[in-house]
Amino acid sequence: MLALSRQAKRRRSPCRAKVSINMAAVDVVVSNLVTLWRIPAVRRNFPRMFLVISVVGSILKELQFVPQTYFSSRRNFLNVYFVKVSWGWTLLLLTPFVLLSNTAFSRNAVFLGKRLLSVAVATAVWYACTTTFFYIEGVTGSCFQTDSMDVKTDRFASIAECKHAGFYWHGFDISGHSFILTYSALLIMEETASMASLKTASMSALPRVVLNLLYVALNLIVILWVWMFICTSVYFHDVSHKVVGTAAGLGAWYLTYRLWYLKPLSPGLPPQHQLREQKQLRLRSSIDPLHSQ
Repeated sequence: MLALSRQAKRRRSPCRAKVSINMAAVDVVVSNLVTLWRIPAVRRNFPRMFLVISVVGSILKELQFVPQTYFSSRRNFLNVYFVKVSWGWTLLLLTPFVLLSNTAFSRNAVFLGKRLLSVAVATAVWYACTTTFFYIEGVTGSCFQTDSMDVKTDRFASIAECKHAGFYWHGFDISGHSFILTYSALLIMEETASMASLKTASMSALPRVVLNLLYVALNLIVILWVWMFICTSVYFHDVSHKVVGTAAGLGAWYLTYRLWYLKPLSPGLPPQHQLREQKQLRLRSSIDPLHSQ
């Protein structure tokens, strides 16, 4: 029996060693990603990048400089199974990350509730914007028998009725893809910034592993969103539709994380930002004593 027990331990040891090596590799990836996002120029220029891509990509599309590829089809795998349900993917990964990462800072129910409220606010913003886009397309459009808009038909007053009949609805179709990919990527950037201040080494093994895996997955999703945003810019929609959609995503992010979340009556910023704001306040107070009064 003792010999069998020793043999079982020897068989398990390589598995444990392999898992340990894999987790160490994940730790290295997480460390590199945190270092990347801590570079001020990266965080500062990341939002601007979307507007630049939208404008440049739209120009390339109009000039027909980009050849047709697998990603120029709306039926490509990433568009169908990821972008079409992009908000679901964002929530699926971001919600447990926000809960787990903020629990490491504080287990206070009010604090955790406010941090989760930021995800709820983002969902409300997503719903309000996409609903508004659909409404604008409806009130500014008409139903046509062909995609070339040669023959107009007044038999159908709504987008759903028109498309159900096999016709084509043309209106001001603000790019929902441009909006949601921009907004989702910026939301993830903001909410994962707490990793720079989080001491994962002090966490127990399982929460640490789960948090690291979620963080890596969220960064992969950001890369995917940026890539599909590029594809949207060079293959789909009119210039104005994409620029307005991108501007809406940037505006939603700016109004929340750069304006409202700095106020007392708000979900507040992620812990990393709170620490930075407090340091800046203390610095201003030391320079100007009247500032603290």
